[in-house]
Amino acid sequence: MSLPSATSTAPAAAGAPAADAPRPSRRGPVVMTVLTALGLLAFVLLADGGTTTLSLASARDVVALPDLVLPSRGAALVLLVGCAAVAALAWARAVGGRRTPSWVVPVFGALFVLAFLVWVVTGARVSLVSLLGGTLLLGAPLVFGAMAGVVSERAGVVNIAIEGQLLLGAFLGAVVASLSGTAYLGLVAAPVGGVLVGMLLAVFTIRYLVNQIIVGVVLNVLVIGLTSFLYSTVLSDNSGWNSPTGLPALPVPGLSQVPVVGPVLFNQNLLVYLMYVVVAVLHVMLFRSRWGLRLRAVGEHPKAADTVGIPVQRTRFRAVVLGGAIAGLGGASFTLGASAAGLAFNREMTAGSGYIALAAMIFGRWSPLGALGAALLFGFASNLQNVLSVIGTPIPSQFLLMAPYLATIFAVAGLVGRVRGPAAAGTPYEK
Repeated sequence: MSLPSATSTAPAAAGAPAADAPRPSRRGPVVMTVLTALGLLAFVLLADGGTTTLSLASARDVVALPDLVLPSRGAALVLLVGCAAVAALAWARAVGGRRTPSWVVPVFGALFVLAFLVWVVTGARVSLVSLLGGTLLLGAPLVFGAMAGVVSERAGVVNIAIEGQLLLGAFLGAVVASLSGTAYLGLVAAPVGGVLVGMLLAVFTIRYLVNQIIVGVVLNVLVIGLTSFLYSTVLSDNSGWNSPTGLPALPVPGLSQVPVVGPVLFNQNLLVYLMYVVVAVLHVMLFRSRWGLRLRAVGEHPKAADTVGIPVQRTRFRAVVLGGAIAGLGGASFTLGASAAGLAFNREMTAGSGYIALAAMIFGRWSPLGALGAALLFGFASNLQNVLSVIGTPIPSQFLLMAPYLATIFAVAGLVGRVRGPAAAGTPYEK
């Protein structure tokens, strides 16, 4: 009888990856290296000399900080050296067969975006407080949409219909706020629109086992057509139906006067404060409660969850409806949270925000806190294009309009690397 080979019986070396373990993806390090090289070429070697002025003060600050004046080339070079160091760490981990830490991509993204900001506003003065505050406002619908996707997909249902939920929430929020004369009633009505779309998604995908991707796309088209029809036939002829008042800013006493951080975080409207609460509560409930454990079990292995007595279909149905309510609340950001004066509803005003929210969810690895950071990154890209168009940057306006979508593509297709969502997401369950 032959003896087993030494290679089959010898234990693996300490710290060595298992033979059948998947190799860490090198896509992230490659993209980081390419972006760093392009940044060095454009931001340092080809850039004109000059200074970048960032304003750190606002009208409510207790202590007014002086402007931060930076040499554009020098600051961009220091930031890009930091990008190179992060990319080197990612390469070392990938070559060694070890998983890249979760903080690497956000740190690289922040350093690269700051280098780009320093370069692109050379010779101009930009308010950092306004830039970051606008990021929160524009990122709010993306955050709510990403949270809706996290709840639904953690339960095993792919929610492509976030775009429709945002749009119908914006529509109902604008109409109810206009007719009632108060934005707060519109804020209550907006989640109803998301719930209606979520219930349709749940009925077709959970009850009748229709393909989740197809149903989501169809619901998006349905909501776009319905709101466009109502806009043309009702809202256009009755201006009183589409003139909502916006949510006023509610500064937190004391905290809103802290330099830089205070005006950005604590001088916002109620919708932004609700965003803080939703993200924090959802993260705790999802990973620190029995409800969250059951929800994640249904999304990972529904048959095993059913075996131990967890009602799979009911859990999924409730999760999809809850996600719809969260997304509908985010839709109110387009009409009620845009400014204190409000913003009239318009056709397809969400402009693909639901799909960007899905990308933020994937970039955030199906975690509420991770999705929050990714959504704010995309919100920053959207707000940056507005700021650059105001200061008259030489970058063509078409490229500025492409900025948030380019950021989405680079983040998800390049930097995020190999990720695994809930195992049963997109798979219908039938007893």
